[in-house]
Amino acid sequence: QVQLVESGGGLVQAGGSLRLSCAASGFSWYAMDWFRQAPGKERELVARISSSGSTNYADSVKGRFTASRDNAKNAVYLQMNSLKSDDTAVYYCAAKLSVFSFEYDYWGQGTQVTVSS
Repeated sequence: QVQLVESGGGLVQAGGSLRLSCAASGFSWYAMDWFRQAPGKERELVARISSSGSTNYADSVKGRFTASRDNAKNAVYLQMNSLKSDDTAVYYCAAKLSVFSFEYDYWGQGTQVTVSS
């Protein structure tokens, strides 16, 4: 069964940390991206990680967020430190199946991250 399941969201105070997980089942992926979307705002690309471990980050989270992967488990993670109120959003992982994919093939269900002050 093909699945892309997210977990790890929650409510934290500013300055705290959360670790999001995105577990893929039933398929192999080339790249996994993390997006976030807050009410009334455009969807934002937060981080990207390839199956080899190469990463890229949005300037807004660089130095605070770290993406990683465990190929044996076919999973990716987003460690979020020094969280700010502006980080409040629904976070989604999205998978591309190959270097030739021009759009995302699978999306996670989303997980809510709320940062209180």
